[in-house]
Amino acid sequence: MVHLNETHRTFFQSLGIKSHHDPEQLREYGHDETEDYVFPPELVLLPTTVEEISAIVKYCHHEGIPVTPAGARTGLSGGCLPLHGGILVSMEKFNKILNIDTDNLQVTTEPGVITEVLQQVVKEVGLFYPPDPASRGSCFIGGNVSENSGGPKAVKYGVTKDYVLNLEVVLPTGEIIWTGANVLKNATGYNLTQLMVGSEGTLGIITKIVLRLLPHPTHDVLFLVPFFDARVACESVPAIFKAGIIPSGMEFMERDALLWAKDFTQDQSVPVAENHQAHLLIELDGFDEEQLQREAEHLFGVLESFDTDEILFADSAAQKAALWNLRRKVGEAVKTQSVYKEEDTVVPRYQLPNLLTHVKSVGERYGFKSVCYGHAGDGNLHVNIIRGALSEEQWTQELPKAITEIFEEVVRLGGTLSGEHGIGYVQKPYMPIAFPEVTLQLMREIKRVFDPKGILNPGKIF
Repeated sequence: MVHLNETHRTFFQSLGIKSHHDPEQLREYGHDETEDYVFPPELVLLPTTVEEISAIVKYCHHEGIPVTPAGARTGLSGGCLPLHGGILVSMEKFNKILNIDTDNLQVTTEPGVITEVLQQVVKEVGLFYPPDPASRGSCFIGGNVSENSGGPKAVKYGVTKDYVLNLEVVLPTGEIIWTGANVLKNATGYNLTQLMVGSEGTLGIITKIVLRLLPHPTHDVLFLVPFFDARVACESVPAIFKAGIIPSGMEFMERDALLWAKDFTQDQSVPVAENHQAHLLIELDGFDEEQLQREAEHLFGVLESFDTDEILFADSAAQKAALWNLRRKVGEAVKTQSVYKEEDTVVPRYQLPNLLTHVKSVGERYGFKSVCYGHAGDGNLHVNIIRGALSEEQWTQELPKAITEIFEEVVRLGGTLSGEHGIGYVQKPYMPIAFPEVTLQLMREIKRVFDPKGILNPGKIF
């Protein structure tokens, strides 16, 4: 990869694009929320138009300069770390919602819009954008598309890919294309839209996004269910679905996850008894209040078959918000305790109890503590491995062996490495566990077709 020289810097200056080049600013843009990694770029550019991005990328392609697109930098897999220096293209100025089509239930937005802002704006006209990652109050919708983000409501409504209709993209060679059409059905050629979703900024820079929307549900109910055994909590999940109940949220938190979140938020309103080992946070939503109450009674009937303590019913909007805040703050709470590695494992939900048991077994053998939580309804378990007092050798030499064992079991159970955080920088060594070489080679060839010089977000996925 080529490092910047004075000729390069003069060119970028001539574009008249706002930039950052102070070492402290470069360091700030050189990290996301992945462990404690920092890879400062050589220059940060903050374009405001697609034409400016095209000019940047075209020049970098010609000169062989690495380009890393970045959004809010809330990722957990190192997907936007500028590993090779070069240019970081920040999308923070692309922060406008361009159009809300209430007739066709669609929204066209720029990628630098905060996800929760987008959700609130469309809600004001009675519409609903369901994907809601824990960082929705700070992450950008463009990053959600790049990582195919999910969140609690994915269990009923699906993940980001299920809402993306069309994308404007700047290719690594500088051309500007639209990947599809603003329609619900499209069987016209290869599906470049879905190829771009989840590609982690390695195939192009997304500059406009067309999303489909839904009518916003008018009613919801929320329960916190305490279990005396974490495995039993996981075993109850498929039983609920077998009973014909489709929650709009079904979140698993083992004991330490909830306790740490309570301490972090200074919210002690939720009781956690000494014998509570895990909780399920279960939400139901819909448009008919009476139907929702019948469904809740049905849910309670299913849970009677499992060993639970008294179920907490959130009887006000404030209590609902408090419970969801605890769940959404678990990741931040863990980070305040120690440096940690988060594995975004996902298995068929029936296998969730076996995955949890295996994670704890591996931890005992390798001497690490893990705190697990996640989207139980999707079989998506976030395994947080706490560094704590582990030595440098244990952390750098032994822990990768433990993670390998966890991922091998995940694949054996029918799952895969990441449900919503992506591969990025930190998970790429484990890709051969999930895919044979022929599949990996197909992916590399796709990357080569889009990016023949390998300048765009280099060092990710492979």
